[in-house]
Amino acid sequence: MTHSPADQQYREKQAGALQIGDYLFLPGDGPAGEITQIELEHDDFGVPALVLVTTLDGRNVRIAIGSSVPVGEAAVTIDDDALAEEDPAPLLKPVPGDAPDAVTSDGGDAPDAVTSDGGDALADTVPAVVVPPLPAVAPIVSGPSGPGPAQLALIPEPTGSPEDVVAAAAEAHPGRNGVAVLSERLVKGINTKSGSCLRDLSDLAHDLFIELRDPDHALAVADILNVLPYDGNRDRWMSVERSLALSSFICRELGQTERAEVYDQLLQAPDTLETDPFKARINAKVRQRGLNEPNLYDKEIFRSIDNGNRDAEREWRLLRLETLLFLRSHGGSTTLGVGELDHRIANELEAVRA
Repeated sequence: MTHSPADQQYREKQAGALQIGDYLFLPGDGPAGEITQIELEHDDFGVPALVLVTTLDGRNVRIAIGSSVPVGEAAVTIDDDALAEEDPAPLLKPVPGDAPDAVTSDGGDAPDAVTSDGGDALADTVPAVVVPPLPAVAPIVSGPSGPGPAQLALIPEPTGSPEDVVAAAAEAHPGRNGVAVLSERLVKGINTKSGSCLRDLSDLAHDLFIELRDPDHALAVADILNVLPYDGNRDRWMSVERSLALSSFICRELGQTERAEVYDQLLQAPDTLETDPFKARINAKVRQRGLNEPNLYDKEIFRSIDNGNRDAEREWRLLRLETLLFLRSHGGSTTLGVGELDHRIANELEAVRA
């Protein structure tokens, strides 16, 4: 039994959508090879760039992830000589047991049980061909599922409108220039479709907690953002993401671990939205690489220290703190565990508050 390229039907398939088990037509006129292994090679920005394919015969092929390549199902060519040596009618053997009474031993007339239309009696002598069911394919889960209604109930309802929440936070800290500037813009009207408005809310929550050490008002402001669903806009979601990571940390500091876990699940919810298995695997790999190799701005912080620029150092440390909070909300990574993250977050808070 052999595979013949001429007998194969092929179609174009994007390299990024290749799967193990596909038959890939290799460069040249050779036959299609069954794919047994797929690896991805990323560029320097962490974006998948090349698909590295290994076939059953050990050949390796490098394909740009956006390229289209010919693939197909392997057709089967029957070797007639080999088939002739086998039993010519294996499916016509009677089922093991007593021979049917209708078949005579002297080669007489055809048995009455065999009708002209190949009736049921002949069918009874043919063993049934049982086709096993395909194995169930487990869905790819790229992250935890979202919180349920009972968990969402742990996030308290606001006591008034979003503008009222902001005004209450500003009244609790009169004379604080940063809070005053942000609150003055926000109390005029909060538009959750505006990226700049969401950023102001996120900045206000961070200022209330980091600079003014006011976790209650910080949580109240952050919850304006925390209940917003992911709408596919990454720019707007970054502000919500910052707010959720901050809220998770504050709740852990206050001993509200169950509420903190709700924020963690909300932050990670967009990771589960991809339904295409291949894209989900790609996203999971890119996401895990980002968690394992985060940018903690070490060079920028050391450069600011060497230059004696305290303001620049503080700004870089605030960015580092945000990254650490994000990692903590994900439960750490293979390179930074929860204990190490808690220690680093405490150090950064002390540094930026000094």
